[in-house]
Amino acid sequence: MKSLKNRWWVVLGAVLVQLCIGGVYTWSLFNQPLAEAYGWETNETYLAYSMIIFIFAFATILSGRLQDKIGPRKVATVGIILYSAGLMLTSTASSLWQLYLYYSVISGIGIGFVYVCPLSTCVKWFPDKKGFITGIAVGSFGLGGFLFNTFIQSFIASVGVSTAFLYQGIIYCVIGLLGAQLLRQPEKGTDEISDKIINDNEFTVGQMLKTKSFYLIWVIYLTGTITGLMVIGLARDIGIDVAGLNPSVAANAVALAAIFNATGRISWGILSDKFGRLRIITALFILTTLAVGMMSLLDLNAWMFFISVAVIAFCFGGFLAVIPPLTSDYYGTNNLGANYGLVYQAYGIAALVGPALISVVGGFKSAFMVAAVMSIIGLTLTFFVRPPLLKLEKKIV
Repeated sequence: MKSLKNRWWVVLGAVLVQLCIGGVYTWSLFNQPLAEAYGWETNETYLAYSMIIFIFAFATILSGRLQDKIGPRKVATVGIILYSAGLMLTSTASSLWQLYLYYSVISGIGIGFVYVCPLSTCVKWFPDKKGFITGIAVGSFGLGGFLFNTFIQSFIASVGVSTAFLYQGIIYCVIGLLGAQLLRQPEKGTDEISDKIINDNEFTVGQMLKTKSFYLIWVIYLTGTITGLMVIGLARDIGIDVAGLNPSVAANAVALAAIFNATGRISWGILSDKFGRLRIITALFILTTLAVGMMSLLDLNAWMFFISVAVIAFCFGGFLAVIPPLTSDYYGTNNLGANYGLVYQAYGIAALVGPALISVVGGFKSAFMVAAVMSIIGLTLTFFVRPPLLKLEKKIV
């Protein structure tokens, strides 16, 4: 029973590191101030956010494999150091290329190294409560945007937008390194853990790529997160442009999105344990389609805007909480870091597609309509996903 008690220390470590890297969701607070401080266009500064999401998702391919081989503690430690160093360097950036290099590339790789470690590790410690524990892990990531929201606004107002990055880097380094040291894999053969494993099908990356379900899940993840990434990353700007709010009121959408993003991850994760992953994903698509459709078709007042943002963020958190345990259910836990690292690339592509929609279709309203259509496509695909049968195939052969 000692190992079961110790696993909650692992959860604490997961929460601490996820809170830190979740600070990436506060970008909406930096976008306009950076543009004004250095004379850049807002779409140029927002590209830094799109790039960091894409790069950190791409980095999970490598970090997932590494943490499966050498353990989560070492990989997460390196990630926290890179993430914090990138933020500190960003405080010195005076050109766009420096912003992209320091913030998007260096910090992005750091987030990618950290992100998969607590997720995969916690699922291995709690194989009987995958949705619940994934919800806590990724919920902490979403909560980071809310927890540090007030501090960051205060830093920007008191010391300026650039120095605010320096303060962020220092805070995240201290908290993140502490959390990383608490991460460890359960020892193989631990009875209390192994007896609770629900699905013993263990797919390698190569075997997973040969299944149809992988590609369906990948597209579902892409279409499910496009709306949330677009709205959360630009919540303040959308409030100003679409709902006609003043900047100070619109900024509240950042905190609101962070709260519902975090609570959605925990709530939907728990519900997926009870009602099934695919049923929950279907519900997420329906609610997302209704909310983003409302933002596209109606003239929004403040209340309608905040409700729409809350629903979209709540469902966005759900996708991030339910897809990891679904991947584990279908493809096992032994290679979860590497397998989920590939599934997670859909999230990285979504980070680029969402903002690109705004430029291509000409504004928020049209982009929301396209996002609604993509959400309907994702909803349709949920009815075609089937569990792969690795062990059955082995017996037949």
